[in-house]
Amino acid sequence: MSGAIVIHGTVLASIIALIAGILILIRPRLLNYVVALYLIIIGVLGLLSAMIR
Repeated sequence: MSGAIVIHGTVLASIIALIAGILILIRPRLLNYVVALYLIIIGVLGLLSAMIR
């Protein structure tokens, strides 16, 4: 697996939360979209991790 990038779910969730927080500070009207995208991404990651096990 040379050149493969592995990101653990907790690290990815932290990065997404950080980006979402910054976007909400910049554009508060984006809150609904940011929260929706965050929930979708976390849900997909949770399902994928459950399927891999």
